[in-house]
Amino acid sequence: MSELYIEGDPIQDEKAPAGPIAERWDKRRFSAKLVNPANRRKLSVIIVGTGLAGASAAATLGEAGYKVKSFCYQDSPRRAHSIAAQGGINAAKNYRNDGDSIYRLFYDTVKGGDFRSRESNVYRLSQVSVEIIDQCVAQGVPFAREYGGLLDNRSFGGVQVSRTFYARGQTGQQLLIGAYQALERQVAAGTVEMNTRHEMLELIVVDGKARGIIARDMVTGEIETHFADAVVLASGGYGNVFYLSTNAMGCNVTASWRAHRKGALFANPCYTQIHPTCIPVSGDYQSKLTLMSESLRNDGRIWVPKRGDDKRDPREIPEEDRDYYLERIYPAFGNLVPRDIASRAAKNVCDEGRGVGPGGLGVYLDFADAIKRMGRPAVEAKYGNLFDMYQRITGENPYEVPMRIYPAVHYTMGGLWVDYDLQSSIPGLFVTGEANFSDHGANRLGASALMQGLADGYFVLPNTINDYLAAGPFESIDENHPQAKEAADAVRQRIDKLLSIQGERTVDSFHKELGQIMWEYCGMERTDEGLRKAIDRIRELRREFWTNVKVLGTNDELNQALEKAGRVADFLELGELMCIDALHRRESCGGHFRAESQTEDGEALRHDDEFAYVAAWEFGGEGEQPVLHKEALEYEYVEMKQRSYK
Repeated sequence: MSELYIEGDPIQDEKAPAGPIAERWDKRRFSAKLVNPANRRKLSVIIVGTGLAGASAAATLGEAGYKVKSFCYQDSPRRAHSIAAQGGINAAKNYRNDGDSIYRLFYDTVKGGDFRSRESNVYRLSQVSVEIIDQCVAQGVPFAREYGGLLDNRSFGGVQVSRTFYARGQTGQQLLIGAYQALERQVAAGTVEMNTRHEMLELIVVDGKARGIIARDMVTGEIETHFADAVVLASGGYGNVFYLSTNAMGCNVTASWRAHRKGALFANPCYTQIHPTCIPVSGDYQSKLTLMSESLRNDGRIWVPKRGDDKRDPREIPEEDRDYYLERIYPAFGNLVPRDIASRAAKNVCDEGRGVGPGGLGVYLDFADAIKRMGRPAVEAKYGNLFDMYQRITGENPYEVPMRIYPAVHYTMGGLWVDYDLQSSIPGLFVTGEANFSDHGANRLGASALMQGLADGYFVLPNTINDYLAAGPFESIDENHPQAKEAADAVRQRIDKLLSIQGERTVDSFHKELGQIMWEYCGMERTDEGLRKAIDRIRELRREFWTNVKVLGTNDELNQALEKAGRVADFLELGELMCIDALHRRESCGGHFRAESQTEDGEALRHDDEFAYVAAWEFGGEGEQPVLHKEALEYEYVEMKQRSYK
């Protein structure tokens, strides 16, 4: 293994306060330096990404008086991928009076992440969750309400209380509209400058500090240099390294990866989440998978036939011939076990030959009982748009025939390493939302992505970035500064190189092959042998990419082939690091399942004595080994023990 990486010095989060956990966030807010309103007008911040984390941060910092430059590659901030998180957002309001609390949300999240997240960060997230709901209601987000007028709640995986607030099956979209309206208000006020259809291709680091970005105008191809006193990355996750995922086709790792190559540590890259409730793959021609919200597991029951050779219409299979396997194996949580457990259980029954649908890669999600119990109108009111979406994609009516679902790549818990202030290892570079690694450990509980994105953007970052900006404004620099010039030249050279190769293979063919390697060897189950094979194959594929890719067109125009080529080049480097990270972690935890490390009944087996740390990787240089820095994880408030949902 030592031939694949070098072990460096351990690291620690020096910003996290000590003392009682419930007081740490207040303590940090008080100790952080402030910037008075008049001085804020002299300070500038670049924010890359306009999803929930980016839009809420830009709106809040603009409202506070900072000069904000916001960037997104879409034609409108409203096209950010946060809209796809349909199911809901967690908050410890305890409206249902069913035993919820800030502490229970904290406990569920640490346990759900298989004891691989930081206690301080998770407790803060749980505290802030209650403020998010108030903020969003004030913005007019149309959350569902129950008969007494209070906001309604439903359950998500890994918990036994109802704490998920929702707006039918389009929660992410409604929350994003709220953040977007707040952002546009600041655009109109002149505090935020919006740059749509711009892709960040490089980070500018001057005297060790993040001072700006190089962006490509995706319409004209112009390479632009933008400066600020601090840079915030809110550019989402890297699930598209697998090619087929629930992410929008444009989602990529480039902003984070360019920062990583400039010195930002990348933490836990192998922690990817496989979502159990996805419409199964239908053929080789597919370029994207569609997620069916986890909220469906509240009322839908998951099953497969007891016998693998039972090919009857599901409506003709009687109860005694059905295996409701989640209810059987995990009676306490049933269909609401966490995502990693539900996904592996589905894989296991399909591996046994009991899967349903084409290729046997599917299980049933059945609403017959719910329709009988609640009536079809009530089911339509809760899940109607999800059912309509399923019918449009599959041609099957889920009110009459059970849905078919299968696990698919969804969210990434890994991301750039940040401290308690959300600052990366590069001073002045802050990272929020899915782009950082900080809150979910080895597995994210459902409905916590929207919670983290808005917590970071509305409440955490605005109370920590001031500690850094209080030392500004920093030295004024322009495009002629050596570091800025070097960054812009590097971008141009890379674009010229991609356009000059003129090989025989399309960008998509490389991406697809990388995705197949990643899914087979670094997907739901990983082995020592498979990961080593994957690393060799990815290196080979990367060599071929840089000698045989064909990118049509030129730079000075709208060129989607060129955009994709840059993103796939970064995915090829990231894929290798993910496999190295998965190989070095010889334990199973959450979304990382090593076949060599499992209990007698097939559950994930952690090794806390060896691996209770964050793996933060430093870029070693072109063609060099990455450097592993370990941040030890300590648990004072939640006892580390084998997870059980039985």
